[in-house]
Amino acid sequence: MTDTTAANNNDAVNSADNRPAANGPTPSGPAAAASDVTALVKEIADYKDKLLRSLADMENLRRRTDREVADARTYGVSSLARDIVGVADNMRRALQAAGDSGAIIEGPAKALLEGVELTERELIKVLERHGVKKFDPHGAKFDPNLHQAIFEVPHADIPSGAVAQVVQSGYTIGERVLRPAMVGVSKGGPRAAPMEPSADEKQSG
Repeated sequence: MTDTTAANNNDAVNSADNRPAANGPTPSGPAAAASDVTALVKEIADYKDKLLRSLADMENLRRRTDREVADARTYGVSSLARDIVGVADNMRRALQAAGDSGAIIEGPAKALLEGVELTERELIKVLERHGVKKFDPHGAKFDPNLHQAIFEVPHADIPSGAVAQVVQSGYTIGERVLRPAMVGVSKGGPRAAPMEPSADEKQSG
């Protein structure tokens, strides 16, 4: 009786082991391992792509921030500098008026004039320390990016299109024009000599 019961119990256990799982067969062996590796490789590639994109975005942000900081440092004083160059213009006009008068200046007036000259030179140096530079384009070819033409000057000896007279000097700040020079442009003189073609243009020709 006991032997029969034990045999029945063994048969029940074997039957339970051979029954399929409720959720279907589970992959095993080399196929399952290969599937897991493929999934991991894909997941790693996704994370790597996201990481590289984030690093690229951060680098672009850093460069943009550095550029904005540099521009603010260089051009942040533009409004103030534009007002100060007007003061420099007034000093220059005062000195020119004193020189054009032809009067012999002596005594306290001479000391005052020398003080104005010294102040003007110091003011120009201060502007240059902050990236503001004065330019006088007399004789240069007219450039609408740097010069503002206010009249034409008939002149037989100056090439047509060249700056014949500077009414007001110009200023640059960094790589930008703070204030264009006000000029008179020559008209009616000989044509400016054409530019010599480059080596590449000669070869292509």
